[in-house]
Amino acid sequence: MLRSSKKTENTKLNIVMSNAGRPKAFKSPEELYSFFKEYKDQTKNSPIMVHDFVGKDGDSVYREREQPLTMDGFECFLFEKEVIADLGDYLANKEGRYEEFATICSRIRKEIRADQIKGGMTGIYNASITQRLNGLVDKSETRTIAEQPLFIDPNE
Repeated sequence: MLRSSKKTENTKLNIVMSNAGRPKAFKSPEELYSFFKEYKDQTKNSPIMVHDFVGKDGDSVYREREQPLTMDGFECFLFEKEVIADLGDYLANKEGRYEEFATICSRIRKEIRADQIKGGMTGIYNASITQRLNGLVDKSETRTIAEQPLFIDPNE
């Protein structure tokens, strides 16, 4: 009898837990944005060292290059900090469960996009890749029209 009541209690507990859902990784939108600011500071203060050759003798040098902000980079930063592995639910706002985070997620996306576009326009980052990442590639349409005669000339 005691075992069955424990089983019933455990079942009730599981139902309560499943209805409550798992807790959110961030207590508030401000907390999410503070992690983004930390990521931004860390990224901008850690240049990439690029190996280059200069001069007539091709002397080997290393040049500092600014790192771009990326959403993937931000997610990797959060994963390394053991905060969350994927921001997909927050960014998609599935079923309106993350409505309070919608504005800050939009702000983070815009800051990342602005950094990439500015960097591409000023030659800090590869402009072609920046264009593709942000959907800025010119699209041209090429149309070929082939006409067939209505009547076939038997002499040809």
